[in-house]
Amino acid sequence: MLAAERRDHLLALLAREGKIVAKDVAADLGISEDSVRRDLRDLAAEGLCQRVYGGALPVSPAVVDYTARQTVTPDGKRKVAATAAALVRPGNALILDGGTTALAVAYALPADLACTVITHSPTVAVALLDRPRVEVFLLGGRVFKHSAVACGAAAVEAAQNISADLCLLGVTGVHPQAGLTTGDAEEAAMKRALAARAAETYILASSEKIGTASRFRVLPWEKISGLITDTDPRHAVVEQLTARGVEVLTAD
Repeated sequence: MLAAERRDHLLALLAREGKIVAKDVAADLGISEDSVRRDLRDLAAEGLCQRVYGGALPVSPAVVDYTARQTVTPDGKRKVAATAAALVRPGNALILDGGTTALAVAYALPADLACTVITHSPTVAVALLDRPRVEVFLLGGRVFKHSAVACGAAAVEAAQNISADLCLLGVTGVHPQAGLTTGDAEEAAMKRALAARAAETYILASSEKIGTASRFRVLPWEKISGLITDTDPRHAVVEQLTARGVEVLTAD
């Protein structure tokens, strides 16, 4: 089989099965695992898959820049945001992550809701300026432009001095085996720091992120209260998560 044919085979397998196991592909095609791994390295370099131990997973489309992400499944993000906003009770202290879905949550909060929002996202803070009953605390640090949020040591230290009832956290990938992931190590560390300061943490994940993975793990499944997604409950990944005890809130 030519290299181009192997490439097409791998991409078709990834789309059909949601994963590639290198040793299985090597056995099926009668080639070495090294050949498969080289092919996966090439595909990963083009942003077409996320390499993991033993193979590869679908790459998250949420790794593109912040402006481009605003055009990715906007209806799904609004549905997720509306369901997430309904979890916020009057008087709550809410930690609200950055990113396009979190920004949609800010806009989805009821206009008359009295609460405190703690965020490391300048865009989220600005979106709440016209909410007279929302007290906004903005955590500072180095701005990670991909998600328009503050990260780094200063931001993590600031996060360690807060407490909240609820944390609404975005990720770029949701996968039963790879877990909850994002594409930047410092952003992943910041998300962990925020989640650690809330009584409950829910993950915001519109459908394009389900079944995909990025490079850095954010949290293990047992550290979250639930997942909010607009994905069909009959989706194979959602069914796997439900079977392992993850609370999945369906946004519709």
